[in-house]
Amino acid sequence: MNDITTCPCKSGLDYAACCEPYITGARKAPGPEALMRSRYTAYALQIMPYLAATLHPAQRHDYDEAGAARWARESQWENLEVVDISTESNTGKVEFKATYRRNGEKIVHHERAEFRKSGDTWYFFDGKMVGPGQVRRDAPKVGRNDPCPCGSGKKYKKCCG
Repeated sequence: MNDITTCPCKSGLDYAACCEPYITGARKAPGPEALMRSRYTAYALQIMPYLAATLHPAQRHDYDEAGAARWARESQWENLEVVDISTESNTGKVEFKATYRRNGEKIVHHERAEFRKSGDTWYFFDGKMVGPGQVRRDAPKVGRNDPCPCGSGKKYKKCCG
């Protein structure tokens, strides 16, 4: 079907030994990471029926296949980095960063994806974007009426504040 050798999911394996068996239906993804990697590959190769089939049935009511196809077609998929994986018996989470270019702009899609197992089949259930981390202060916060930390002797609000 596709003239590719190395799998787009960046596993380092050949496509035929990695995501292709899941995408063609020859095998079911054994867990959340394999399903997430195969879904990334489906976006990269624009295999939209697989994305619809691996979406949890409870989430299919608002799936926009045409919009997803447009996004996949207009993007040049460059990299997939798996950040974290957690799996329990019938649920799993995979945090990942998918890097792609669209209109020449490099974009990193950082998501924490939730997967659910129904019977012997894993499905993508939902995803939440991961934003920048919380800012942490090394020093205590300076109040408006505290002495300025610069050492001027003035109140913070009248000096550096």
